Amino acid sequence: MHIGFLNPQGNFDSATSHITEHPDFGGQLIYVKQLAIAMAEQGHKVDIITRQIIDPEWPEFAEQFDTYPDVENVRIIRLPAGPKEFIPKELLWSHLVSDWVPNILKFYREEGGLPDAMTAHYADGGLSGVLIEEETGVPFTFTAHSLGAQKIDKLEATPENLAEIEQQFHFKYRIIAERLSMNRSAVNITSTEQERFEQYSHPAYHGAADVNNDNCFAVIPPGVDSSIFSSEAHSENEEATYQLIQERLARDITESRRDLPSIVASSRLAPKKNILGLVQAFAMSQTLQERVNLVLLTGGLDDPLREEANDDLAEQAVLVPIRQVVHENDLWGKISAFGLLDQSQESLAATYRFMAKRGSVFALTALYEPFGLAPLEAAATGLPVVATQNGGPSESLGDGDQEYGVLVDPADPADIARGLERLVCDEKEWEHFAQAGQERVLSSYTWETTAEKYLSLIEEIVSAPKARRPAQLVPIHPYFRNPQPNTDISLEELSCIYFSSPVLSHS
Repeated sequence: MHIGFLNPQGNFDSATSHITEHPDFGGQLIYVKQLAIAMAEQGHKVDIITRQIIDPEWPEFAEQFDTYPDVENVRIIRLPAGPKEFIPKELLWSHLVSDWVPNILKFYREEGGLPDAMTAHYADGGLSGVLIEEETGVPFTFTAHSLGAQKIDKLEATPENLAEIEQQFHFKYRIIAERLSMNRSAVNITSTEQERFEQYSHPAYHGAADVNNDNCFAVIPPGVDSSIFSSEAHSENEEATYQLIQERLARDITESRRDLPSIVASSRLAPKKNILGLVQAFAMSQTLQERVNLVLLTGGLDDPLREEANDDLAEQAVLVPIRQVVHENDLWGKISAFGLLDQSQESLAATYRFMAKRGSVFALTALYEPFGLAPLEAAATGLPVVATQNGGPSESLGDGDQEYGVLVDPADPADIARGLERLVCDEKEWEHFAQAGQERVLSSYTWETTAEKYLSLIEEIVSAPKARRPAQLVPIHPYFRNPQPNTDISLEELSCIYFSSPVLSHS
């Protein structure tokens, strides 16, 4: 088959440049790249279609075509959308309609044929899939990655402050694009059952997708790159990573404790990641303090327990409370925090291997984790996992009575401590969960298995494009047919959808 990935935002290039340097980039790009490569390795032709940027600040994204090194059957195709320079994703909407989608259709007409199916990612990719499907009949799947209504919830929107929020984030386009995408896609792909039933059931999406209709949804979790995250792999910077870890332990950990195992956490310095809860659990357990150290991997920060972060939110909301717990409980000499050499997956995997050889444990104590790829990557390298019970880990690390990791209540430091003690204090438990977690990931959570499930679904869709789609379609808003001031989506429409959620009709 010939499959197109629709990704106007967050740009792709052969070196995966700037992957963590801009909010439009990040996890979604890794997901798409790995999935596309895994599909191609199974014999299919794959195009990653994105936006062309001709801007001296972003030279990697100027050429129309690009490829990944040593990868066959995957093309990166960049097509113009609006101004030549980089613009944030929130400002792309009108350019998708007027430029990007017409340029995609023109490109494939000149090439001699469209892909058999599209897989659309994020709301702007979904909107593009809607417009292409209406014009050509080419079906598409929709993978949202995240939905706008939940972000509005987190911003604590009210009828009084919605205008201010909308001015910054342009949610009126995103929400209506998401409603269209989930309604008109051949199927909506989610990473977990919780994503399907909790996120898509938000009142803002009522009338667009029925979460109880199995025809409208497929749960396909993302995968771990087992060529990198494996106990058997060896990266080019393996020894350099080991040396860095030993240097940072020598800097932070009392000499007599440096050979102890560690509790390892690796996450962004965001309040919702609840690193504070992990530190509190360590502080309240004399058993943990006697047997292990606590190691926090903190992105680009080399010594965040002593140095201020560049990000004021991370500094005030995350690091200041952690330092207070460390100081009040005299944890100095038992805790280390640092960033890795280059923030690459290879360095992270090497760190996990180093820690696994010492009998360490990985911890993710986020208040809520939508999917939770980090604990699966750690498990693939041989680290047993303690993870939040809230969100994706409850599905990936548990199946009925079968446990593949230890799940804990992230709001209860005592429960976190109990979960960690279960592995730290019992060698048989440690060995059981190290093996069970690794086998679980390598059998069910690799990009190969993700690609197989996508491909099986797409083959079904190509043979019967509209079999899964609901009978009642949400009409395309006039703005997404002809973006002009007189067709623009109003703040009142957004307010009506978000706060009272009727099914709108458009003439």
